[in-house]
Amino acid sequence: MADIIDNVRDSILDAIKTDRITLPTLPEVALNVREVARDPDTTVIALCKVLEKDAAIAARVIKVANSPLFRGGKAIDNLKTATTRLGVRYTANLATGIAMKQMFQATTSLVDEILRATWTNSTEIAAYAHAYAQLQPGLHPDQASLAGLTYRIGVLPILTFAEEHPKLLSNPELLNTIIESAHQDIGMHILRAWDFPDEIIVVPKQYLNFERDIPNADYADLVAVSALQGAENSEHPLHHIDIAKVKAFDRLGLRQAATEAEQNQMIEHIELAAAVFSE
Repeated sequence: MADIIDNVRDSILDAIKTDRITLPTLPEVALNVREVARDPDTTVIALCKVLEKDAAIAARVIKVANSPLFRGGKAIDNLKTATTRLGVRYTANLATGIAMKQMFQATTSLVDEILRATWTNSTEIAAYAHAYAQLQPGLHPDQASLAGLTYRIGVLPILTFAEEHPKLLSNPELLNTIIESAHQDIGMHILRAWDFPDEIIVVPKQYLNFERDIPNADYADLVAVSALQGAENSEHPLHHIDIAKVKAFDRLGLRQAATEAEQNQMIEHIELAAAVFSE
């Protein structure tokens, strides 16, 4: 089994390097939004001109700006004011995440099932990461949610490969094992090709490295602790991990017991953040 997994993983990585498998590309609106946002001299107006070309995403940006997540005192009814409230970087990352959902579609039932489960899981991780980032002065919630949405992006080319090799599709257990062992390296390839910041690119590779010893918390830490939510359940895929030894919790200051009010506030924030991408 191990030899099969290694061979398939190496075949996929080689196919990517030699352009025999085309890496997934971000939807056009997301590419344009990120290009505008990368300009240090960009303006809200410049970003809005791009967002206006996709009415659905523009409407979602306005809806998010009006959501309890931002607790604005006055209702917003236009894109410019919504983008101003959220900020250029946050709006760009939000639009990227909303647009990404378009990529998680398939023509076969098994692949569709895996993609739907992957997207659902990613939105949950994004919501937790967004909430935990609120507690970290050096980490940004919008970057955290983007890290959560993309931490398993490497699943997409694996499924493309599987569709071209029917034997993999006929063995869901093997396919799932390959996904779990190969998506990290492939995910980094994709995020690098998308020109994402280094702090996001490393997340697929590092979020399962629970023994990492680094001086300050990063986005991989946020995704790691988010992925471990519910791990006390014996059916959780990370149930075997000893959370007491996961250093990310210490770097994020999450060992201390929270008050009931703090717990309720965190739960509310997670639910609100989840609603942003789950619609």
